[in-house]
Amino acid sequence: MRLRHSLSLTGALLLGAFVPGCGPAEEVETPVEAPVQEASAEETGSTEQAAVSTSGFTSHFSDWLRANGYEPAYNLVRADLAGGSHGGKASGTDTVVNQPVIFIHGNSDKAIGTGTAGQSGWNASIEYFQSKGYKTSELYATTWGPASASMSAYQYHSKTNVMKVRKFIEAVKAYTGAAKVDIIAHSMGVTLARKAILGGYATDSLEGGQYYVGAPLTSSVDTFVGIAGANLGLTSCYQTGPGTPTCGNTNGLYPGYPVGLLVAGRSAYLDDLRSSSGYEGAFRYSIWSTADEIIGYGNVVYGSYTSRIPGQTGEKTYSAYPYGHFNSKDLTQDVQFNMVKNHTIP
Repeated sequence: MRLRHSLSLTGALLLGAFVPGCGPAEEVETPVEAPVQEASAEETGSTEQAAVSTSGFTSHFSDWLRANGYEPAYNLVRADLAGGSHGGKASGTDTVVNQPVIFIHGNSDKAIGTGTAGQSGWNASIEYFQSKGYKTSELYATTWGPASASMSAYQYHSKTNVMKVRKFIEAVKAYTGAAKVDIIAHSMGVTLARKAILGGYATDSLEGGQYYVGAPLTSSVDTFVGIAGANLGLTSCYQTGPGTPTCGNTNGLYPGYPVGLLVAGRSAYLDDLRSSSGYEGAFRYSIWSTADEIIGYGNVVYGSYTSRIPGQTGEKTYSAYPYGHFNSKDLTQDVQFNMVKNHTIP
């Protein structure tokens, strides 16, 4: 496996979370029953990227999106960015054999990395899936945010971001004709994708108030993999307060505050996701590290691991360097593949 590193300045500045890993990497597999968005300086180094095309969607998929009302309405193509999107058939005769995989990145990242610090994208995963026989017509990614570290504090679970992820899932499923899709998400992309699948109503006062996401997509998702998500919020957001959109207590990652043995005031958005479980797909996995320097605090928020997904099928956990926030994504391609393809945890 090729070692990949990533760095972002925003995590330390925005979240103030830094938990360095040291010594040899140790893997810990934890039973389900057992008790976002950048990398540390210890993960810096080569910005080498995988041999994945940065030219965006194929013309066949781009044309289909325009013909079916997705473009320019949701800007899924992201022609404004190198590496802004990936996927699509070469032509109408390109047959989709493998179940399509949809990749949802985290805050300030983008679909395909192009060497910028903190933006490794999904290069490593796409390259690995390709080595296992997947084609471009079976692997999809788009950029839901501005792909700018300087803008990361302003990114939240907005109507624009939720609906972009939602419509992307719907578009890939319809375009490929697949009965189900697989979804692999990282960091803030985990909580965005979970709402996109859950559906129902949401509220964004900055974008018009209440809106309807749609009906649940549970039956359309086979495997959901959430990597280094903040499903219970971020402890660092409690420390800084809900003053930025990312840490907001309505649509951000604010974890609430303890009231006796209970937690009050958690982000309304996160509480909505926690109101039910098992809806992300038929199989639900998480990948995370207690040495995550962005989530910090051993991944624990008020006594629980924030990267766990309620009702998950299983998980893969790490406890040391090099498995930090970004490398939990960039160095776990084989784990992601086995979860998606074989429903197993290597």
